Amino acid sequence: MIEVRKYQDQDRKLWDDFVRRSKNGVFLFFRDYMEYHSDRFQDHSLIFSDGNKILALLPANIENSTLVSHRGLTFGGMITSRKMKTSTMLKIFKSLKEYFELNKLKDLLYKSIPHIYHIYPAEEDLYALFINNASLVRRDVSSTIELNHKLPYGRGRKRNVRMGEKTGLVFKESDDYQNFMALKEEKLIKKYGVKPTHTAAEMEYLSVKFPENIKLFVVENKGQIIHGLVMYESANVAHAQYQEATAEGQKLRVPDLVLDRLINHYYKDKKYFDFGVSTENNGLYLNQGLIDYKETFGGRAVVYDTYRVEFGG
Repeated sequence: MIEVRKYQDQDRKLWDDFVRRSKNGVFLFFRDYMEYHSDRFQDHSLIFSDGNKILALLPANIENSTLVSHRGLTFGGMITSRKMKTSTMLKIFKSLKEYFELNKLKDLLYKSIPHIYHIYPAEEDLYALFINNASLVRRDVSSTIELNHKLPYGRGRKRNVRMGEKTGLVFKESDDYQNFMALKEEKLIKKYGVKPTHTAAEMEYLSVKFPENIKLFVVENKGQIIHGLVMYESANVAHAQYQEATAEGQKLRVPDLVLDRLINHYYKDKKYFDFGVSTENNGLYLNQGLIDYKETFGGRAVVYDTYRVEFGG
């Protein structure tokens, strides 16, 4: 009999320890990361267990009668150990359906963990979604390089890297999130009328909590940031979270230089370099210019999927 219960504060260590040992968990699932924006989301994460043995975790928040896994995270599906089997996952979904009925919840919005983040194959949940008549309601496209089998750069990319090298400017790690995020916010507001997901204060907080996972690289000219790139690091993946350059930085081809150095040197021992998604409007609009840029570095499509399962009422 699989028990389903809501996460409580006293479960913090148990939760984090399971994420640390899991086959598909990343630092985004640690409670310190999930709770930095707890004022925006009503947490309703779930723990699945068989007796004293934890089988799976589901990072989630609740919105009316919908459980979302998790609105504040890029993805947030079932976190499992290497012992997870497909038959066990089907039982977990059966118990989840019973939990929904008991708590008068209607549907589950499920953001699966892309395979590039799996330390060991972990797609038992995708089969369980299929068996439970899940509908694919959103698909975002990211661009990813498999670093052991890189494709050659597209036309003009090598030239831009050489031009960047001639400037003599170098990138370095920095903790100046205030100035970088101010640059990022200015550009986003001007171009799209929106602000970054994170504030400078939030990025500072998270980078202190996760110094091995969150890093800011900048290029300065005369003491001023002309380019910055925030990287999120997990076991397999180096993920570009935020990137921005001033007009001067663009003119000097600094973004291409920095990406080349990260891809071919700094992160050469990772399995994947992920540029992030190039889609908008719930995945229905492809930003052609943005994805073309990423694909000239050799990035190819990895999808970030969201499913809806109607369990009750």
